[in-house]
Amino acid sequence: MEDQTQIFGIRAIIEAINANKTIDKVFLQKGLSGDLFSELESLVNKKSINKSYVPVEKLNRLSKGNHQGAVAQISPIAFYDMETLVTNVLESGKTPLFLLLDQLSDVRNFGAIIRTAECTGVDGIIVQKKGGAPVNGDTIKTSAGAVFKVPICKVDHIKDAVFFMQASGIKVISATEKTNDTLYDVSFTEPCAIVMGSEGRGINPSIIKVSDAKAKLPLLGEIESLNVSVACGAFLYEALRQRR
Repeated sequence: MEDQTQIFGIRAIIEAINANKTIDKVFLQKGLSGDLFSELESLVNKKSINKSYVPVEKLNRLSKGNHQGAVAQISPIAFYDMETLVTNVLESGKTPLFLLLDQLSDVRNFGAIIRTAECTGVDGIIVQKKGGAPVNGDTIKTSAGAVFKVPICKVDHIKDAVFFMQASGIKVISATEKTNDTLYDVSFTEPCAIVMGSEGRGINPSIIKVSDAKAKLPLLGEIESLNVSVACGAFLYEALRQRR
């Protein structure tokens, strides 16, 4: 595992990427140009690294001014290869339980979900490379260290993970209110992967469409939804209850 840190400077970030460091996100200064800056942009795009163009003031806050127009966040963990992880879990003889997070954006929700996943025996968490919450200090703290115990994989698109799970004989269940079935009507006893959506948008409709099953939480009050980490906990513990 790597220490959680940031790197500053265009050349330093290029060298880190070429050295296969696990880069969570690169912040680039808006309006900057030049050959070296263009080289960094091309490399970030080639490696599909999450990037954001920001004002120089944000870079100054991140680095105390010593940035040359670029700051990168190095992940504190090493990510797993999804296909290898799924294959290893299947070959182990246990009944797999995976969690797919469709662009969850809040790091504290992410950390809370990782903590619950560790407590319920989840075999791995799959997130999208772009658009999701990073693994940072807040994630680690909220997860109570579980981030170092649960394998986390990054994929280009969550739908790729859905198709791979299905091809591997793993049922994909989307947690969505767009169904008449509650989580108590769905079987979690076979190999399965639960999909949770983002805080505002929920699960992408294209992912719901290709899922094997859909399930919702019964809500008896006037509020129409639960916090995603709470909802995820309910789904994972129902899976655990059914499997015991």
